[in-house]
Amino acid sequence: MEYRPLGKSGLRVSAVGIGCNNFGTSLDEAGTKAVVDKAIDLGITLFDTADVYGGKGNSEIFLGKALGARRKDIVLASKFGMPMGEGLALHGGGSRGYIMRAAEASLHRLGTDYIDLYQIHQPDAGTPIEETMRALDDLTRQGKVRYTGHSNFAGWQTADAAWTAKTCSLAPFVSAQNRYSLLSREIEADLVPACEAHGVGLLPYFPLESGLLTGKYKHGAAPAEGTRWAAWATRMPGYVTQFFSDEKFAQLARLQALCDAGGHGILDMAFGWLLSKPYVASVIAGATKPEQVEGNVKAAAWRPSADETVKIDEITALRR
Repeated sequence: MEYRPLGKSGLRVSAVGIGCNNFGTSLDEAGTKAVVDKAIDLGITLFDTADVYGGKGNSEIFLGKALGARRKDIVLASKFGMPMGEGLALHGGGSRGYIMRAAEASLHRLGTDYIDLYQIHQPDAGTPIEETMRALDDLTRQGKVRYTGHSNFAGWQTADAAWTAKTCSLAPFVSAQNRYSLLSREIEADLVPACEAHGVGLLPYFPLESGLLTGKYKHGAAPAEGTRWAAWATRMPGYVTQFFSDEKFAQLARLQALCDAGGHGILDMAFGWLLSKPYVASVIAGATKPEQVEGNVKAAAWRPSADETVKIDEITALRR
């Protein structure tokens, strides 16, 4: 396993991380423990959860139990700021009062006295970023949080937060977690330059385009029962068009042909291409089976050649 610094910080994370959104929904406690055990056996240290995952905290509870005494050996990341029920309407998810309550609740559910990486899950337009960062700075000084990061920020928000931290002498954000994959490269326009300029490490989510880049879905064929696509088709049809459009299947076909010519799989390309980017610290991918964790770790060892990188860009790069 390769280990990388998270932005300009002293925190190092495994190149492959585990997204814990399946814990408490697709996976019960036993299934969660099986995935966590396999991940640790393979050298994965980054486990990324959130208070909203698994249905109001279940992911944090299941993860904390699965880690047990091994908690000290891993990098535990969680997020706050999305609706958890009562209170968000009164105090925004980035407000001081909300953050302090959310942090204590997450620490309790995780069964730990500190969180290695505490991230705001989405921007809070109703709260000044200085208020958010002062609250997080206090948690850092108290030892309850080691480092802080953000998720779903735009490039200008990343720059604004970096300026706020510098001018107010606050702990800076060291990570950005955004959607990023071979087939979703929008953040290259503004977020990536901002991260590079301010020393923020990128943690891509949806690196496999919700399964499209694993090769398990075929264009024109109905998704298998139990897959994410099948579930979204009835509950969140808007997501289906985001991930499984005709354009993305057309790009996938060209990428698959490139993989076939090079003698490797599309999963290798999905992980290896992301990890070839110096600003990517770790690729966060969910898993429901230990075998999927093994496959992800194996895929992460591959890197595209210079010629393959040019051809990938011809297929998927942003057109400016």
